[in-house]
Amino acid sequence: MPSTRSARNELVEHCTELLGSLGQCTSRRMFGGYGFYIDGLFVALIAYERLFLKTDAKSRPQFEAAGSEPFVFAKEGGSIATSYLSAPEQAMESPALMQPWARLALEAALRARAAKPPARPRKPKAASPAKKASARKTRA
Repeated sequence: MPSTRSARNELVEHCTELLGSLGQCTSRRMFGGYGFYIDGLFVALIAYERLFLKTDAKSRPQFEAAGSEPFVFAKEGGSIATSYLSAPEQAMESPALMQPWARLALEAALRARAAKPPARPRKPKAASPAKKASARKTRA
């Protein structure tokens, strides 16, 4: 009987192969599951032994029409449905069948990144009082 760990690793490898047709696909452990990135953009996650793909208002109807379900997690006595929907079962069979769904997830990730305001530059950290005193002694 295969261990849960090896079965999980097989699922990660399988999903990496499925998503890899669109670019370099990498995975990282997170929150008891795995996150998947295509060319550095977060596009999918594994939770509860299922692959969930990023969606948005534009792509979500296509996933719902295919019978996909949202990734839901518990928080403070309730549950929160995310914008990640399960991959259609048929898409899990091959990279060719996954490609249109992975493309929708990548496009949703690109739209989300474009919608974010640019990061504000960080202010330099103020010198500590000890450093200011040291600088005064040096100048004297």
